[in-house]
Amino acid sequence: MTSAEAGAGELRKRWTLVLASLGVFMAALDTLVVTTALNDLRLTFDASLSELEWTINAYVLTFACALLSLSALADRFGRRKVYAAGLVLFAAASAVAALSPTIGVLIAARAGQGLACAILMPVSLTLISDAFPVEKRGAAIGMWGAFSGLAVAIGPVFGGVVVTGLDWSWIFWVNVPIGLVAAVLTLTRLPETYGPHQPLDLYGLVLASASAFLLAWGLVRVGSHGWADTQVVVSLVAGVMLMAVFLLVEGRRRAPMVRLSLFRNKAFNAASWVNFFMYAPLFGALFLMAQFLQIGLGDSPLMAGFHLLAWTGISMFIAPVVGPLADKYGNRLFMVLGMAFQAIGFGWVAAVAEPGIGFLAVLGPLLVAGIGIGIVFPTVANGVMTSVGPELTGIASGTSATLRELGGVFGVALTASVFAHPGNYTSSSIFINSFSDALWLCAAFSAAGAIVGLAYPSHSAFKSEYQARLLQEQSAAS
Repeated sequence: MTSAEAGAGELRKRWTLVLASLGVFMAALDTLVVTTALNDLRLTFDASLSELEWTINAYVLTFACALLSLSALADRFGRRKVYAAGLVLFAAASAVAALSPTIGVLIAARAGQGLACAILMPVSLTLISDAFPVEKRGAAIGMWGAFSGLAVAIGPVFGGVVVTGLDWSWIFWVNVPIGLVAAVLTLTRLPETYGPHQPLDLYGLVLASASAFLLAWGLVRVGSHGWADTQVVVSLVAGVMLMAVFLLVEGRRRAPMVRLSLFRNKAFNAASWVNFFMYAPLFGALFLMAQFLQIGLGDSPLMAGFHLLAWTGISMFIAPVVGPLADKYGNRLFMVLGMAFQAIGFGWVAAVAEPGIGFLAVLGPLLVAGIGIGIVFPTVANGVMTSVGPELTGIASGTSATLRELGGVFGVALTASVFAHPGNYTSSSIFINSFSDALWLCAAFSAAGAIVGLAYPSHSAFKSEYQARLLQEQSAAS
């Protein structure tokens, strides 16, 4: 390889890292901005608690249900082209959200954004895995995580600035020019890559989507109708039954949407379930935290955004440091440590939350929880992507991301069901008491994730397989 070819290869890697990270940046920013604006959306549209939930769940549920099918499309038609299409779709859905005249239109637009992010998130990881060799992948994924951490950090402040100084619609307008410019750069700067060609599993898509929707619908209705409500019971039972049928069908198909054999891989299985238990409490807490600061502590939207930096901002500095350390010391240590930090942080907030407290009382626990996010996010991604060979990175990324996003849906729904009490929005004391109960659930989910992380292989056990895969890739490259 000539020096010119090597230089061109390094330039392609840089463009891949920047553009792939930009996609996850946009997705993470949009989630955080919307959570900060929830109270304004409630007042603007006179929205109920369940409608507020759907502004989050429509995004996350569509994201989860479409992930695997759209990952397959990227493998078949080209990851660069499909990733660029995802950026354009995200920009278009954002424009519709900004122009929404009703809460229903906004929820539909959020579903469109979720569909776009079902492309951006897994394909961004696959692009990085294609561009970087195994021994440098952890550091690259750490930087990818840092971009997400940056979005998490500035999202609440940006949302607060927009809601205070402009209008909530501008939290969506900002995505339009960024998405379109990134799409053009993707098509002109990145090489095209393909994955294994396999037919689309339409049966699996329909069954998985229907099951996830019914489960989420039932959980969202719990807060306003109770566990004994007929629609809640029917939705949950039907969702569980369809999920069982889905697993049965997938186990027998020649080209399934979900390769159940992946879950026999100890490293992949553990990392994917840690992903689930990371996002369930994270999204559940995000749904309530900005509202807690505004309704419980009396913050303005702008001040709530700055105060949330204690939680979200610290992860931006942790993620890029942890990525290379995970390559050196193994993923399991950091998965367990990060989930334990998140559990301690949420439990600490729940313990001290009471009427009349000031922000300083929750500053320490928010910092602890934020450190946990920064530790877990890059190591889980690295654990998933290094647990399989290069031919399976696309389907592995999509499968794990599906579990993660379903965790987010169920986290919001379950947390809201615990939070929901009559008069929550009429009294700060009632709000704080309900909020505290919900945060204890988030702490319990996080602790469960730490326990699951112990099942990930130790560094010494994983290293031999990791090195064997590295030699195989180097041999293929030469």
